[in-house]
Amino acid sequence: MASVIITLKIMPESPETDLESLREKAKECIAREGGEVGKEEFEPVAFGLKAIKLIFVRDEAKGGTDKLEEEIALISGVNSVEVADVRRAIG
Repeated sequence: MASVIITLKIMPESPETDLESLREKAKECIAREGGEVGKEEFEPVAFGLKAIKLIFVRDEAKGGTDKLEEEIALISGVNSVEVADVRRAIG
């Protein structure tokens, strides 16, 4: 099977939310699901609010990301989680 590159966009509840803690907890969830984070970004949204974008690779055979999204959404301080992009890795 091939690998897929997935971009998750995590929105915190407020600008005061500790993004570093949120990022670390989300990375732990991704690692438990067999993913390896390759790139991390903080994306300004509005009024001081920043989204966390985590780009990671995992085996396509693992299937969809619904379980992972639900697990990350349960982290304290997370408002929403969405898959912003999915691509099949070539090579």
